Amino acid sequence: MFSFRQRRKFKDLTEQEILALAITAEEEDGRTYADYANNLKEEYPATAKMFMAMAAEENEHRRQLIERYQTRFGEHIPLLKREDISGFIKAQPLWKVMPLGPDAMRLQAQEMEQQAQRFYEAAAKKTADAQTRKLLGDLAEAEAGHEHTAGALEEEHVPQDEKQKEREHAHRKFVLEVVQPGLAGLMDGSVSTLAPLFAAAFATQNSWDTFLVGMAASVGAGISMGFAEALSDDGEISGRGSPWVRGVSSGIMTTIGGIGHTLPYLIPDVHIATTLAVAVVSVELLIIAWIRHKFMDSPWGTTLLQIVLGGVLVFLAGILIGNA
Repeated sequence: MFSFRQRRKFKDLTEQEILALAITAEEEDGRTYADYANNLKEEYPATAKMFMAMAAEENEHRRQLIERYQTRFGEHIPLLKREDISGFIKAQPLWKVMPLGPDAMRLQAQEMEQQAQRFYEAAAKKTADAQTRKLLGDLAEAEAGHEHTAGALEEEHVPQDEKQKEREHAHRKFVLEVVQPGLAGLMDGSVSTLAPLFAAAFATQNSWDTFLVGMAASVGAGISMGFAEALSDDGEISGRGSPWVRGVSSGIMTTIGGIGHTLPYLIPDVHIATTLAVAVVSVELLIIAWIRHKFMDSPWGTTLLQIVLGGVLVFLAGILIGNA
């Protein structure tokens, strides 16, 4: 049974609740920035330093808000979170942003500060107490001010040469964790499934039987390659990253590589299906060659020769076995 959480409207909040909400929001933002910094410190130290500076900013804002709250309403601060109020967008948690790299985190930080600025501007308008109104206005200016924004801190702590290093590192990590295992899987799925597929086509002269053989070979190869990649290297020494990311990438691409030239056998006429499958294989081999050239810096001539020659040999093996 589904239930929908009741969210309060910002316009209905009291001054006490606004201050309590601001305290919680600053604490959450500070912890988010600290999480970002902690997870970036090894690979992206300049960006980590930027986020630590931003976390310090949020902690100072929180301290000022608590002092003002205690002066106005005493020691007890009710727990009020942004998700309790309609109109707020919750910051993306670390596990969602981390795989996207430091650029995504910096963009998330800018969005968080823009939201904080709008919140303080709206809060100041609802507050009758002069000192509280001044504090909220000052915080709005602090969030909007050039020297306090994520963009300004980025310029201070992440110069252009550091950004270039980060992009190069992120590219290398992407190649090691996703492209290399994915390419290996695509090659294996596209090439290794050719022999059983075409052997079945020529032996049975039945599209549906060939389709089942191709699907079984593709899925089986994907599972095998995925586990083989994930268990081959934990990434600690080699620096190849998460074994499960590599395993998933390899397994999925292996399956895709095999399914591509299997799908034509859904066509009842086995001869038409085989002709179309050969065309699909040609496209797959060209895609593999392009990926190797783009991400692995392989020369076009050598890459095409290796890929095409391997594919042709496996294709011929399938035909010979199927006609035996």
